[in-house]
Amino acid sequence: MKKLVGLFLLGLFYSCRTDTPKQEPIVLWEPYNDSTEVAANADHEISRMRYKLIQSKVLDKNAVFLPLYDEVVKMKEDEYESLKPLILERDIFSIRTSIEQDKLTYEQLVLFYLYRIYKYELNNETTLNTVIALNEEVVAAARKLDEQKREGRLPDVRHPIFGMPILLKDNINTAGMKTTAGSIALMNNEVDDSFIVERLKENGALILGKVNLSEWTYFLCSGCPVGYSAVGGQTLNPYGRRIFETGGSSSGSGTAVAANYAVAAVGTETSGSILSPSSQNSVVGLKPTIGLLSRSGIVPISSTLDTPGPMTKNVVDNAILLSAMMGHDAADSKSVKEEYPGILSAGLNPEPLKTMRLGAMTTLMERDSLYRETVGELKQAGVEIIEFTPPEVKMDGFLSILNIDMRNDLPAYLKGYSNPESVTISSIADAVDFNNADSLVRIPYGQALFEGILADSTTAEGLEKIKANLELSGRAFFDTALDAHDLDAVLSINNYHAGYAAVAKYPALTVPMGYKTSGEPISLTFIGKPFSEAHLLRMGKAFETAFPKRKMPNGYQ
Repeated sequence: MKKLVGLFLLGLFYSCRTDTPKQEPIVLWEPYNDSTEVAANADHEISRMRYKLIQSKVLDKNAVFLPLYDEVVKMKEDEYESLKPLILERDIFSIRTSIEQDKLTYEQLVLFYLYRIYKYELNNETTLNTVIALNEEVVAAARKLDEQKREGRLPDVRHPIFGMPILLKDNINTAGMKTTAGSIALMNNEVDDSFIVERLKENGALILGKVNLSEWTYFLCSGCPVGYSAVGGQTLNPYGRRIFETGGSSSGSGTAVAANYAVAAVGTETSGSILSPSSQNSVVGLKPTIGLLSRSGIVPISSTLDTPGPMTKNVVDNAILLSAMMGHDAADSKSVKEEYPGILSAGLNPEPLKTMRLGAMTTLMERDSLYRETVGELKQAGVEIIEFTPPEVKMDGFLSILNIDMRNDLPAYLKGYSNPESVTISSIADAVDFNNADSLVRIPYGQALFEGILADSTTAEGLEKIKANLELSGRAFFDTALDAHDLDAVLSINNYHAGYAAVAKYPALTVPMGYKTSGEPISLTFIGKPFSEAHLLRMGKAFETAFPKRKMPNGYQ
């Protein structure tokens, strides 16, 4: 009844409006028949993009967007346009300067991003199906910061992330919003903050909302679309809706940052889940060394390989967001106590190109013309490039790490971090049974990987041998060149070598490299030794400054 009254009042509101076409009001979402769009993708050259559905069968977007609607419509189009030069594509330091000079308020910053989200996500012709939850308190929190600023009560020392609106992948526990991992089984999972969200809040970040992902971080179905979840529907790429893949599993984080829906977003990676969507959406993504960031309160695949990481429009912001999430977590056995200085300032201190020694893979030089061209440009800029052919190494047993870890780690999350009053599953077997009870809605693409988890007979002793062997293989893949030639990093493309970096536990930073002739984004990926994040960020900043490739997606400018 409350919702119906709200919709009725909004109808009266619109009947009195006299906006010009340019000032057309943001309207609420209307469900639509997506069968035409689904049919148009039936013959897509990429089989994973032959969708069965696009809009979620269970998510009411108006339930997400109505609570803040009255706040958002207060911003008129002319005010929104006037704020663009201060916010759109700007880095955090630039935005902070505008706030300090009283050109911009925290409230305007939040409303600017909300305005963009409502403008594009409530329009079925532009929606990316990316924002699936909003923090209903975020505008009030921004106003409070403005009040404290006027009264001179802001902390004297503030982390650069202070007051910046951040979006989170929906497998990261966040108080006040559900954490679903995209699964209907967790659709009512109300939780406390995860460790990294606690750190963000301690440093003053404003949590704007949650974004879609590949369900169960793309470890549910086999060969299914990336960016799909039963809760959020099919995430779409702003550079080509239904044309290009979004990358996964942090699909919503990548698409939301690309479309300027927030200052930055947090993703998670097991093997490629930050690198892939960052590359596919022309944003900067960092997969940190395991242990640099806590995993407590994050829906897992693998305690061996999982890590959260920052996804941003530029390297400066990436370093800031990474720094804001760091801290030792006693609840995570892999969490490190060392502080690893230099990360926060890395984006402000690019590595001189002429001092860099980078390894270029001959296999990629032969295979990809843009990679070959970029390596040539780096050479001309003074970077010492060593071409090498990586050794062939065995990756046997990789799937068993994911299978056995998830079989153990998901129940541990459900027991320790989910809401027992609203979550009825406690194991993979329970999840399989839950999904089978309504397979058309809950698992339209099946659950072959979940079934594979139950079928995997790898013993605990066997698993430890697999982990040890794969770590040696992954490190040999990179160290052959890194050690022999004293390299700062190895250059890859997108998530092409994410699996090797995952088992080696090596960090990787991907930075926009350009666009294919089709318009599809492509990125250059720097892979280095453990805990070399500050160095990778300095090199990434140098590359980004010398070769600024990122362009905003057409239609979202």
